[in-house]
Amino acid sequence: MTDLHLSLDRSAGRLAAQIAAGFRAAVRSGRLTAGTRLPSSRDLARDLDVSRGVVVTAYEQLTAEGFLIARRGDGTRIAPLARPDEEAAPPRPGAPQRPGAAHGPGAPARPDGPAPVYDLTPGRPDLSAFPRERWIATARTALRTLPHDALGYPDPGGVAVLRAGLAAYLGRVRAAHADPGQVVIMNGVAHGLSALLALLRGAGHGALAVEDPTSVRQLPMMESAGLRLVRVAVDGEGLDVAALARSGARAVLVTPAHQYPTGVVLSAARRAALIAWARRVDGLVLEDDYDAEFRYDRDPVGCLQGVDPERVVLLGSVSKSLAPALRLGWAVAPPAVAARLCEHRAGTDLGAPVLEQYALAEFIAAGGYDRHLRTMRRRYRARRDALAAALELHLPDARVHGVSAGIHLYVELPAGCDETAVVARAARAGVAVAGARSMWSPERARSAPPALVLGYAGLGETRLVKAAELLGQAVTHGADG
Repeated sequence: MTDLHLSLDRSAGRLAAQIAAGFRAAVRSGRLTAGTRLPSSRDLARDLDVSRGVVVTAYEQLTAEGFLIARRGDGTRIAPLARPDEEAAPPRPGAPQRPGAAHGPGAPARPDGPAPVYDLTPGRPDLSAFPRERWIATARTALRTLPHDALGYPDPGGVAVLRAGLAAYLGRVRAAHADPGQVVIMNGVAHGLSALLALLRGAGHGALAVEDPTSVRQLPMMESAGLRLVRVAVDGEGLDVAALARSGARAVLVTPAHQYPTGVVLSAARRAALIAWARRVDGLVLEDDYDAEFRYDRDPVGCLQGVDPERVVLLGSVSKSLAPALRLGWAVAPPAVAARLCEHRAGTDLGAPVLEQYALAEFIAAGGYDRHLRTMRRRYRARRDALAAALELHLPDARVHGVSAGIHLYVELPAGCDETAVVARAARAGVAVAGARSMWSPERARSAPPALVLGYAGLGETRLVKAAELLGQAVTHGADG
């Protein structure tokens, strides 16, 4: 077995971080080379006289950062990691390129060409962290215990065990007020929103208010529903409810827990005003709870639906917490709206895939979902901290917003910067970023400060620091030029 020469200062605490730091130093110095097989977490814990959980945490962190690779049957090995001084080098001509990543909410489609070395486009979780083995185990358990008649056409509202599990989970974690009959399983938030807009139009609504700025990915889908979209300004307290009242709309889509893209949390006064508006105009609030699981500096604000379940529809999914590929989401709606959503599913697509629903129900019931979220909160917080600190160093004149939650930052560039030019220069340096201007209405875009929306979930701390350095150079060189 490789002699790792790991030394620990037990009086300093944070033993997992010390172990991880020791491995990083060994890899960077060349003492541990690519392909080196490491001892199992149990064996290393015994050698170091620490609990196995400490070693598991260190291994998970290093795997997330790209220092280690863990494969079933092959153990844990040192990954083929570039040296820090080589990390920014562009790919060799003719070298295979990493497949392009899915575009995040609000991110413009990238032109054809090589994939970026550092992808900071927003909207995607760390897909390498999907808990494959745990998911396989829970799916196997669910399938083994599934009654035969459950394999027929499903309840269009979703399988009962998942609706009950989500009602309990959302009540515990998001302070939602729901019974299983109010939960309707959808194929992600976009599907739930599309169905709700169809119902609104059928009920005589002619307009939908949306935040300004907002995700440009959603706009074409919402426009195709036949509703007139009314942009309502967002400021430092969130949606301007007084402006909403003047819009004439009786339905609004909001992201109150972590406004996309600015990261603003809807203030207590605005939350109260929004609920009062909905009651006054007999309106409906569509609450997109897209990344509320990830709150770092304090407990998350409870969802709006818990304040007035008769006026708010809570939309959520596992796309940010697990993976978009699962296409599993939910709408927690007033009873009459939930019944109409079930009828809509029965008349359009007959409901969501059953096996995946039972697997998610088992994953939640067995505690796997909570454990996974705890792991990802630690990981994303470390990545957020690394990126924010690097931006402060390399872009000291920028203003960073939205750091308290989510998996992206909203970065206002120094006055006078050309946002489009910065995005282009960053791309030439291998850093893919999304400009914010397209997310504002044309009227407000003219006065909005130049800004970038940076997703940090998919890169480890070392790579985020390098990406921030290159981004700083893209801004500085533009100012110099």
